[in-house]
Amino acid sequence: MNNPSPRSLQKIPARIQALRIVLFLTLLPSPQQILSASLTSEVTYNEISIDFPNSATFSAEIHSESEIVSVVLEYGNKQLTCGDVIAKAFPQFTPANEIEVSWTWDMRQSGSLPTGAQLWWRWRFSNAGGFEQVSETRSATWIDSEHDWQTLARDKLQLHWYEGGQDFAQDLMNSAKSGLDFNSQNSGLTVEAPIDIYIYSGAEELKNAILYEPAWTGGMAYPDFDIVLIGITPVELEWGRDAMVHELTHVLVGHQTFSCLGDVPTWLNEGLAVYSEGDLDWADQVQLTDAIENNTLLSVRSLSGSFSEVTNKAYLSYSQSYSLVKYLIEAHGQEKMTALLLKLRDGETTNQALIDVYGFDVDGLEDEWRKAIDAEPRSVSAQPTSVPAPTQVPTIVPLSGREAIITPTPYFVPTSSYQQPFPEVFADPLTPIFICLGCLILLSMIILGTFAARAWINRRKQQVKDHLSNE
Repeated sequence: MNNPSPRSLQKIPARIQALRIVLFLTLLPSPQQILSASLTSEVTYNEISIDFPNSATFSAEIHSESEIVSVVLEYGNKQLTCGDVIAKAFPQFTPANEIEVSWTWDMRQSGSLPTGAQLWWRWRFSNAGGFEQVSETRSATWIDSEHDWQTLARDKLQLHWYEGGQDFAQDLMNSAKSGLDFNSQNSGLTVEAPIDIYIYSGAEELKNAILYEPAWTGGMAYPDFDIVLIGITPVELEWGRDAMVHELTHVLVGHQTFSCLGDVPTWLNEGLAVYSEGDLDWADQVQLTDAIENNTLLSVRSLSGSFSEVTNKAYLSYSQSYSLVKYLIEAHGQEKMTALLLKLRDGETTNQALIDVYGFDVDGLEDEWRKAIDAEPRSVSAQPTSVPAPTQVPTIVPLSGREAIITPTPYFVPTSSYQQPFPEVFADPLTPIFICLGCLILLSMIILGTFAARAWINRRKQQVKDHLSNE
């Protein structure tokens, strides 16, 4: 018997390895088989139904070769955020090979989105075979389809309106463009993304388009969405020009200072918006002058948060904020105003940002500003006053006037359907009084019960002592 040579022994492992590779490749499924296995399910219907401004209903029909056991709706809206936000909803359904699912995003629960907001959604589902798939991501515009919207575009602005002629829209567009140019030259605020402006035919139409907004709202700025909403009739064109610039400025400020670290004081946000409109009108200037002469100016610290709901103080808050911003820009230059906004964007407090850029804090600003306008020196409080948190979303009121000026716009992404509108809380004005009285009575009973318990314990202790002493 011939023994194998050392050379042939070296070749055997290589041949065996090659055979293994051939067998492995033979047993692998073909690309067609893999594609067939992954496409066991499909979405044959995928739509959205918008009931503006109340709700949006997402619906889908899904077919599968095996039973569908899991369906998740992933959805949201396009806006500036500090991170990716994906909301999830879990519609109810009975597992089957063919199912229909739907889920309703009820704006009466979450607070409505602004007209023009972009919604997106997709379906994630899996079948009994263990295959998970995701449908294509679709999008839709949250808008009132009852109006015959027209669009006028210029540079990064898109103006949408439905009442009034082309001249009406062009006039507003010219005002918007002039306001942007003024902001760029004087405040250092520039357009960073396309802005959509929706013009409703008056304050009442605007109110009907936004849930849970005060009746006096005449204009709204949504910097996170790059959207402005204003109610303007053709006869309110002069007011509308100023309102247009005012709200656009809020969007520019929102973009310039966007971060998850800090806030912009209201006097600065509103002051820039009013400053962008040009000089104060006669009535506001007279009120500001009277406040200077009578030493009734509001403290800058008090203007850092929400403005007063008292009409006269509200108007003065706007005028005084304008004067503060005018002083900072015209006395110290546009570059420092830009630097201040960037410091706030980076998370610095208002005090620290002012010190870094101008060399004085909030109180120092008020001292310098009062000197510049020939006002009485600031009255110094014995106790330090904290700076209130600024209002989140400023608003502008319609031509007819305002009762309250500033309000935040609450909106968030819910994760479940809601079929009933929010109930009215404390609809009866006497309800809070009864609740307070009930709380007082309960508190009194607790206090009396405490005293009685202590008296009983002391009495028992004395009885025990007496008993022990008698023994």
